Amino acid sequence: MIFVNEPDLEGNSLKYLKECIETNWISSEGPFVRKFETDFAKKVGRKYGMAVTNGSVALDLALKALGVQKDDEVIVPTFTIISPVASIVQLGAKPVLIDSRMEDWNMDVSQIESKINSKTKAIVIVHIYGLPVDVDPILALAKKYNLKVVEDAAEMHGQIYKGSPCGSFGDVSTFSFYPNKHVTTGEGGMIVTDNEEIAEKVKSYRNLCFSEEKRFVHHELGTNARFTNLQAAVGLAQLERLDEFVIKKRAIGKFYHEAFKDLDNIILPPVKNEAAENIYWVFGIILKRDSGLKTSEVTKRLSELGVQTRPFFYPMHLQPVFQKMGLFKREEYPVSEFMSDNGFYIPSGLKITDEQLKIVAQSVKKVVS
Repeated sequence: MIFVNEPDLEGNSLKYLKECIETNWISSEGPFVRKFETDFAKKVGRKYGMAVTNGSVALDLALKALGVQKDDEVIVPTFTIISPVASIVQLGAKPVLIDSRMEDWNMDVSQIESKINSKTKAIVIVHIYGLPVDVDPILALAKKYNLKVVEDAAEMHGQIYKGSPCGSFGDVSTFSFYPNKHVTTGEGGMIVTDNEEIAEKVKSYRNLCFSEEKRFVHHELGTNARFTNLQAAVGLAQLERLDEFVIKKRAIGKFYHEAFKDLDNIILPPVKNEAAENIYWVFGIILKRDSGLKTSEVTKRLSELGVQTRPFFYPMHLQPVFQKMGLFKREEYPVSEFMSDNGFYIPSGLKITDEQLKIVAQSVKKVVS
């Protein structure tokens, strides 16, 4: 089986992990944690970085630090992983959904202003699959209506929007270090910001809100979201190679585009949008409406040929858990629904070989032709 992703853990990973073990610094107190936070924040143009256990927790703490609370409304795309919407709901706030646009598979920014009202507290930007959301109009709306902006850049390691790094926009940005990300620590996440007050809140919330005056006295409720020195050691080695990884991902994207250019019954990921060139966090394929193909059948046949696939995100307004809560009743988002029903992605991990790429391309062409 050729897997959708296999991380590349070469470079200094073993060297740094060996140092952790030899010095006995394996917990969140280890020196690699601070260095990884500092170097990562610098890489994305931020003043402060706070490493946490995963990208979902990063969103939890970011929204909490911004003061999102019960009965607030937060604007967020429906086509996303569940994490940002779950974070909003768990704070007692109401997620207000935005559909996608086919041009780059990201949220349709033109729909946002009509959803803003007196209860709106924040907008969550979620960059999708390798191309950034059009950030500038969102920042303008945030300024106009005095809203907070959270940038979920989980899939955007190394991406640039109009000359500035993704992760540098809004009040706070979050990243994931899951194994399929350009930078991985196995599990893990990062919160970055330029606001010292937000940074200090996040540091407290991730560490159970221990009191500075007396350790086991707590004035607020936090959580244990600490990041280990072992994870940071791997993350630092990964960060050192990020530029190399982006080049490799773009080469994979170019190969697939060339391989599939004559297939007229599928939609390929956009090579670029108005602000950036795709970094292909994943390489997605969407079956056209008139293709006569079903996603379940295509992915089943690819699996039989030894090619693993993954489905696209399932829209938030269709999620059973939110429907049971009475959310998103009778709401429809046709672009997101079409993408979800007809989209999947194919192997494009950093360890994929040229031979494997050829096998995947041949298999896809055989199945969809």
